[in-house]
Amino acid sequence: MKDIQFPHLQQQSQFKIGLFGIGLDTYWPQFEGLKERLEGYLMIVEQRLSAIHPQVLNAGLVDTVDKAFLTGKLFKTEDVDIIFLYVTTYALSSTVLPVVQRAKVPVIVLNLAPEAAIDYNSFNKMTDRTKMTGEWLAFCSACPVPEIANVFNRTGVRFFQVTGMLAGQDACWREITEWVEAARVAHTMAYNRMGCMGHYYSGMLDIYTDLTRQYASFGGHIELLEVEELAALRKEVSATEAAERVQLFRKTFDVQEDCSVAELEKAAITSVALDKLVVLHKLGSMAYYYKGTGNLDNETSIASIILGNSLLTANGVPVAGEYEIKNAQAMKIMDSFGAGGSFTEYYAMDFKDDVVLMGHDGPGHIAIAEGKTKVRPLQVYHGKVGSGLSVEMMVKHGPVTLLSVVETKDGGLMLLVAEGSSVPGPVLQIGNTNSRYRFPQGARKFVNDWNSYGPAHHCAVGVGHIAAKIEKLGALLGLAVNKVC
Repeated sequence: MKDIQFPHLQQQSQFKIGLFGIGLDTYWPQFEGLKERLEGYLMIVEQRLSAIHPQVLNAGLVDTVDKAFLTGKLFKTEDVDIIFLYVTTYALSSTVLPVVQRAKVPVIVLNLAPEAAIDYNSFNKMTDRTKMTGEWLAFCSACPVPEIANVFNRTGVRFFQVTGMLAGQDACWREITEWVEAARVAHTMAYNRMGCMGHYYSGMLDIYTDLTRQYASFGGHIELLEVEELAALRKEVSATEAAERVQLFRKTFDVQEDCSVAELEKAAITSVALDKLVVLHKLGSMAYYYKGTGNLDNETSIASIILGNSLLTANGVPVAGEYEIKNAQAMKIMDSFGAGGSFTEYYAMDFKDDVVLMGHDGPGHIAIAEGKTKVRPLQVYHGKVGSGLSVEMMVKHGPVTLLSVVETKDGGLMLLVAEGSSVPGPVLQIGNTNSRYRFPQGARKFVNDWNSYGPAHHCAVGVGHIAAKIEKLGALLGLAVNKVC
């Protein structure tokens, strides 16, 4: 659902993977063909990584201290985001540390054997013991990993391990894919610009957050925006732009017959103005809330914002209501994983069907909706100023993941995650997003387990089970991840 394009989202600094293999130069004259064989294995790793993400900088086989320093400088100069260290055979840790020490990015140690096992019968029938040793060294990837881990731990290099096979569809390649995707999301967050428009919903103490802590944990930039800027941009929207946006609304949404033309036009003007605001400040996400009482322009801007924000959320700029900055971060993470990320909270519990009803007023991630999202008029926005058009949707039936960015009592952040299912059944037709979710431990225990970690009452919901990817993202960012189910 990419009806609206935001070029700045594609122009961010490019995510790069650094790759190198290791070996010992002393071996090459001793064992004919060993170096070439290991370089061939490294090429396989490069090809498989490139199939996951095209920007792979392969520094080749590092087998001396001099090459290690040169490769370290290369990775630092090229600003790689993550380094994959492919352990081909035994190598000295002194030729490994200089490669990764200056780059100061996480390292994934690939302990990948070329095959499931050595062919012992063929191996032991070899008559040349030198060739036998060379053959063994081609399977010797596990040997230096403890040495490397020891040195990395003692020198403060962050590293993670993947152990498995180079060939075939070994499960380790799913794990490697998850590391790449997690690193790519970490990169996205590091360059993301989040707009915060308006002010907190007064009294919602759980949503208040330390903005500097957000910078420390995710990077990026936070731009504090005035609602007056949106109101001013609304006045610049032409009649043609507004009419075209109304047409887009009718194409994208299931606009109900009781939606007035006047309200659709208001929402269209605000939607176009929002797009201009996003482009102006190069935003990749947004949190907003504003009462607007006593200022008609501001009140109209906020009351007519839901459809435009739903379009933004579906097109790479997730928007959280109620100025829930932490949840805007969670929504951006989910969307960057390709899972969506819709604003949600508990609505009710259904003990008869053992499900939790969850949803929210305001914008929804319509790209992950079950069917076409309805647009309904509301005479009142409950608990808020104004009235106007709102969206009603449920998340696609099937596996889902919930994510909350939680501020802890010591002022730090953690990620709280749960996997469940969006299931069919009756929902509340009140012009809000709402769905029915089932969890492995049942509704009662899920609610107690989730609440025990003290999250804010909002979270992000996306499609698919991606807890393993979120756990890896947390590891890369240095954030604790707690999985409820």
